[in-house]
This record gives sequence, C-alpha cells and structure tokens, in this order.
Amino acid sequence: MKKVRVRFAPSPTGALHIGGVRTALYNYLFAKKHGGDMLLRIEDTDSTRFVPGAEDYIVEALQWLGIEVDEGIGGGGSCEPYRQSERKEIYRKYVDQLLEAGLAYYAFDTAEDLNRKRAESPNFQYDAQSRMSMTNSLTLSPEETQTRIREGQQYVVRIKIEPNEEIVVNDLIRGAVAIHASVLDDKVLYKSSDGLPTYHLANVVDDYLMRISHVIRGEEWLPSAPLHVLLYRYLGWEKEMPAFAHLPLLLKPDGNGKLSKRDGDRLGFPVFPLAWKDPKTGEKSSGYREAGYFPEAVVNFLALLGWNPGTEQEIFSMQELIDAFSLDRVSKSGAKFDYEKGKWFNHKHLMMKSDDEIADLFQHILVEKDIVEDSERLKRIVALTKERVNFVNELWGQSHFFFETPETYDAKAVQKRWKENSPQQMTELMQLLEGMEDFSAAHTENLVMQWIASQGYAIGAVMNAFRLAVVGESKGPHMFDIIEIIGKEETLSRLQRAIDFLSEEED
Repeated sequence: MKKVRVRFAPSPTGALHIGGVRTALYNYLFAKKHGGDMLLRIEDTDSTRFVPGAEDYIVEALQWLGIEVDEGIGGGGSCEPYRQSERKEIYRKYVDQLLEAGLAYYAFDTAEDLNRKRAESPNFQYDAQSRMSMTNSLTLSPEETQTRIREGQQYVVRIKIEPNEEIVVNDLIRGAVAIHASVLDDKVLYKSSDGLPTYHLANVVDDYLMRISHVIRGEEWLPSAPLHVLLYRYLGWEKEMPAFAHLPLLLKPDGNGKLSKRDGDRLGFPVFPLAWKDPKTGEKSSGYREAGYFPEAVVNFLALLGWNPGTEQEIFSMQELIDAFSLDRVSKSGAKFDYEKGKWFNHKHLMMKSDDEIADLFQHILVEKDIVEDSERLKRIVALTKERVNFVNELWGQSHFFFETPETYDAKAVQKRWKENSPQQMTELMQLLEGMEDFSAAHTENLVMQWIASQGYAIGAVMNAFRLAVVGESKGPHMFDIIEIIGKEETLSRLQRAIDFLSEEED
C-alpha cells in the first residue's frame, strides 16, 4: 500500500488564517493516524503577493500549535527545495512537455487585449470557443510564434482544454463531483514575465514529485480540482494521482458566508493563531497565543469545527485526536465559528493543568505588577480561583484582593450589603478572630458560625459584610479560605479599615 504523504502548502501572503490552521491540522491528524508524513511547502509563485515575514510566521504558528512537520520548510527532506520560487527549472521541463504534446499553447495577448474582450463580453473566458480569435500559437504560424518568443515578447502558456467531455473528481468527503469541460477556461500555467508557473501547474508537479498520496485542502480549491485531474492525465501521471478531500468552509458566527478577519474585528476575537503586524500597512491583528489561549485548546476547538468523532467526547489531547480522526466523519457543510465555545475549550484545558503549571504562568503576570509571591501560597490561590476563569490573564481580576488591600469598595455592594448594624457586627467579629490561635479555614469557619448562631444574626448579612470588608466587592472564593491565605493580621486590618471608611461614608 502506498505510504500516506500529505502536504500543507500555504502562500506567504500574510498571516495564516485560522481556516488554514484547521487545514494544516486535518492534514497532520490524517498523516499521523496512518503512520504517514506531513510536508510543509511554500507556494510563492505569485511574486506580486509575497509578504516579508509571512513564511517565518507560518512556521512559528505550526510549531506553537504542536503540528509537527516531517519534511519541508523547517524540516528538510529528500524533495528539496520546498519553496516553489526555487523550483523554476523543474517546472519548465513539464511546461515544454505539454507544449510538445499539443496539450498547451503559447498566448501573447496583452492585458489590454483581454480587458477589451471582457468589456465586449461580460462572460468572456479564454476557452475552446474564444481562443481561435485571440493571439496565440494556435492562430499564429509556428514561425511567427518562435519569432515573437525570440524577440522577447512576453507570453503565457495556457492549458488546452477540449470541451466535449465530463471530468470527474472523486472526493473523499463529497463523493464523485462531475464538471463538464465546457465550463472550464484555458488556465494560464506559466508566465514568461517571471519564469514561474501558476499555482495550478506547480501544485500538480510538486504533488507528483513529492509523492503526495492525499490532497486535503479547503473547499475554495474545489473548482481547481478538475483542471488538476486533467493535468495529471496530460502529464501521464493519472495512475499516481492523489486522493482529494475538500474541507468545508469555516463560516461567520452570525449571518452567512466565509469567516473573515473583519468578522473577528467586529465581534472581538482573533482569526490568526499568532499576533501579526502587516509590514506594508503597519496594521496590527490579534492572535490566539497573545490572547491567552493554550495551543492544545485551539487545536481541540478547531478539530471539532467540521469533524465529529461519533461520540459525546469533546475534550481531546492531540494523541486522542489522532487516534479518533477519519475523513469519513468530516462534514460536507460549513461549520459556524462559535468563538464563545473556543473560550470554553480554553477553560477546560486550563482546568486540566496542574496548579503548579498555572501558578508559574500567573507568576509572570504578577512580576509585571511588581508583586513577588511565594510559590506555595500562589498555588493555593490558583486552586481557589482557576475555576472562575477562561484564561490565565483573567486570574488577576479574580484574585487581586489576595495581594493588595482594597482601597475602595464597590458602591452597589455597599448599598446592598453594608447595613446599619454592620459596623457593630464586624467589630464583634474582629474580637472573635483576634483571639484565635488556629487561623485555618475549617477552624475559623466553625467558630464564626457558632458565634453567628449564638447571637441570632442572619448568616447572609454577616458574611456579605465580611466579604465586602475583606475583598472590597461581592466576589471571590470561600471567605474562610481567603482569610486563611491572607492571614489574621491582614484580615483584622481590613475589617478595621472597612469599619472606619464605610462609617465615614454613612456620616
């Protein structure tokens, strides 16, 4: 059986879109499931769209996500080079083969010629019907064709498509897709202006020479598939043609259509794996890494956008995804991009991490705030608060009161929680706590609850005022866990401050 070899072949035209990340992920999962290889190839034949830094960005993004490349850019391999711009001589051989076989032809039409034709006929396409009225080697004599080439006149090479047949693309996701050749145009395969092939020829030649067994790519490439099938046939490689699988689109969270960067900007979520600054415009775009997502959470989230495991399981490690993945469970229809569910996945993966690991990540945030915290104490704080957050950078908002005394008190909480008798109750509570030698959560809770009951106080009234005094607002984990961590002295100090401050407010 032919070894599974897949490739991810992005163009270095900017940041890698999250839809491209999912394509890379599905290629990777499929290859690993079948003991195969994944190649990273850079399709940079369109020199006008090249963006500096884009290739490095792609490599870094895949590395961050844990999508490991076996061969290609960043991995080496026997099929070097893996940048199409460095493979000019390889492609030229196959351009000549098609020309000699009469399966392609030279075309000398200028941009002005083509624009004039499009103006005359809005539905104009360069095909079997129109090509005989154009300037190409089918309408010129061989001598005139060679003279134009010899004199340096720019030309393109177009594939010659005969209109009287049906081309069938056997797709592993969509089944047999039949396209009549009459709707196809004679696509450009090669441009003399830069000596480079177009995507169509370069893609087919590279897939063949790199022994690609499966082409797994986005739905937007499906219209190109019939042309690629023809090229495999024209070049005599039909028996070596890879299996095709065209993935469904990622759709807008609201409305219809393909997910775009504009949707992310409008709704406040990233559409790129890493932050990106456009070198031409200076425009900055957010990334999942910088937004605080774990790479394994992004992978888990993306894997389930267009594929389902056939079970109720939602949380997967990379290895579990590899074990479960199959193309026959990939949907034909597009998947709505539920960015809120992405946050949920990050929360779930955060909860799976140890308190040690989360504390280490949180420590970096504290250092930026000039806070030095004992690691054991920080682990206890993390254990109490991590359930309440989706991201590590949200821990500060849920735990700042462990590190700093409240300077203000939430106005709504004061109005609702601080009653006329709260100063007296808090004074009594201070006296009780002051006499305790054992300040553990269990011990303080037991004695405080006994005191509340003995005085006939309402538990809610006392505990709400207590929380407001210590935390500054009506939030946070179990009160007795909080005071155990901040200690008796700090607890008493905060109670006294709240009594003084809020009593003055009342006056």
